[in-house]
Amino acid sequence: MANIFTRLKETIAADLHEALDQKEQKNPIAVLNHYLRQCENETEKVRKLVERQYLLKDEFNREFNEAVHLAEKRKHQAEIALKAGETELYEFALKEQTHYEERVARLEESRQQTTRQLEELEQKYEEMKHKVKDMHIKRMELMGRENIARANHRMNKIVDQGSFSTKAFTRFEEMESYLDRLEQKVNQDYHRSTIDARIAQLEKQLKTEETNAIS
Repeated sequence: MANIFTRLKETIAADLHEALDQKEQKNPIAVLNHYLRQCENETEKVRKLVERQYLLKDEFNREFNEAVHLAEKRKHQAEIALKAGETELYEFALKEQTHYEERVARLEESRQQTTRQLEELEQKYEEMKHKVKDMHIKRMELMGRENIARANHRMNKIVDQGSFSTKAFTRFEEMESYLDRLEQKVNQDYHRSTIDARIAQLEKQLKTEETNAIS
């Protein structure tokens, strides 16, 4: 039965990898985004573990401080009971003191272990964050290269394919021709309006001179 499930798992994994390979051929950036999201998810999991480890460390510190306080308290009580000759009370306080001191030793060991584990998790978390950041930068670089490759491919397609090339450049030629015609019309209208204004001014000037001559 175990072998059947193992083979089934391997078959599913193989089909998944094949599907990813096919997708990668069509859109490699999409596959890169998929893996990047997985890495981000793993990094987020480690971040939560770091937070939990901090909480655990704080809890160990509280328990440790409480155990130290109670051990010192029982030690002081045992000394008072001994001076007072209260043997039974002394033995009880002494037993409690021993119990709390053993707890202090155990908690101290746990505190140190938790601190070491926290440092390891923090280092791993920082490394993962750096790697994710590097992958984001790498993705941007690859996207830039892919854009250039697609742009070159499209331009080559325009240049190489006769009908498509002719149609594309015809559109540019039509636009350039329209701009030339528009420029000529604007220039003609400008010169015409300038000439009309100049002639009108000369005509007015001649009439003024004729009037002055008659007078």
